[in-house]
Amino acid sequence: MVESELQSLADEALMLAYAGGRAAAFESLYDRHGKRLWRYLFRNTGNPALADDLGQEVWFAVVDAASNYQVKAKFTTWLFTLAHHKLVDHWRSHRPQLSLNEDSPEAMSLAETLFANSGFEPERLQGRKDLARALLDALADLPEDQRTAFLLQAEGDLSVADIAAATGVPQETAKTRLRYARAKLRQALEVLA
Repeated sequence: MVESELQSLADEALMLAYAGGRAAAFESLYDRHGKRLWRYLFRNTGNPALADDLGQEVWFAVVDAASNYQVKAKFTTWLFTLAHHKLVDHWRSHRPQLSLNEDSPEAMSLAETLFANSGFEPERLQGRKDLARALLDALADLPEDQRTAFLLQAEGDLSVADIAAATGVPQETAKTRLRYARAKLRQALEVLA
């Protein structure tokens, strides 16, 4: 199998190829999902170094699990479930939880990256930064379970069923958490409109 054929494979087939000894298949998976996974971890921790560390732990877990990997769900569901568990383990062992609500350089860096600099005049760019800051504040104010559900959908592109599987709750609970998260975010951002 040549490298171009690897690019056309579904994630699950790539993981099976990696389990079968094709290192390039892992690289393809990492290229496809590395940034989304990092954003999910970063937006849950507010700390880029911690997101790097947790992301590395997740990818090591993928490597460790490769020999026993079986397709039981979408690869992204499995990957973001691993990420969710790494976050939970981290929060349990490192209290108090880091907050996106801090006025730290890391939190401001995220606010600046939410909207790319597209060359608009300074007032409009500042308005976008204010909106990004408000979104980060609103995310930080969400209860942890609602924020997790929202970020799994927004960053992980997971369905309600996949979010339920990743967090170990019934599907209706996941749906309710998403609904409440969206309503709270909408309400928090309406004041800027």
